Amino acid sequence: MSEILLVRHGETTWSASHRHTSYTDLELTPDGERQARALGAVLAGRRFARVLASPRKRALRTAQLAGLTVDRTDEDLVEWNYGRYEGRTTVDIHDDHPHWNIWTDGCPGGESPEQVGERVDRLLARITPLLERGSVALVGHAHCLRVVGARWIGLPPSAGGKLRLDTATVSVLGHEHGRRVILRWNGR
Repeated sequence: MSEILLVRHGETTWSASHRHTSYTDLELTPDGERQARALGAVLAGRRFARVLASPRKRALRTAQLAGLTVDRTDEDLVEWNYGRYEGRTTVDIHDDHPHWNIWTDGCPGGESPEQVGERVDRLLARITPLLERGSVALVGHAHCLRVVGARWIGLPPSAGGKLRLDTATVSVLGHEHGRRVILRWNGR
């Protein structure tokens, strides 16, 4: 059965310090490069009908080090636009806005959960027909890929908040008895 593999990029300096990173285009740390190379063992032997990646350097480098050949970059795979919260940590944001929750409130000057959900829905509509030809790999970012997981199983974008996703992990979406399911989450 064909599957969708969600590959989160390796560690960057900002992911290591829990800073929200969307449009800031960071390189992987040396540890992030090691993590990305280790993904190669997880992905070994898999063939893909299509490999799509976020256009950000951290996603493209992760794909390269993991042995994936990216067919195309896709803007719908970029990370949640954090707007004025770009580069800030949740702890820092809570100093000013103690009850802020990205999954319900979105980001000022950035995207709402519904906006991220709309672009993820567009992405899923484009890749679902490809599953007839084989599995698809999506190389991207934590919050966006968490929304992909939620939307795949019919949940609202905010449900992505219940799906932790660490750096350099692989999650697998598929089917069971004709239903969309999460087959594996946050694996290494």
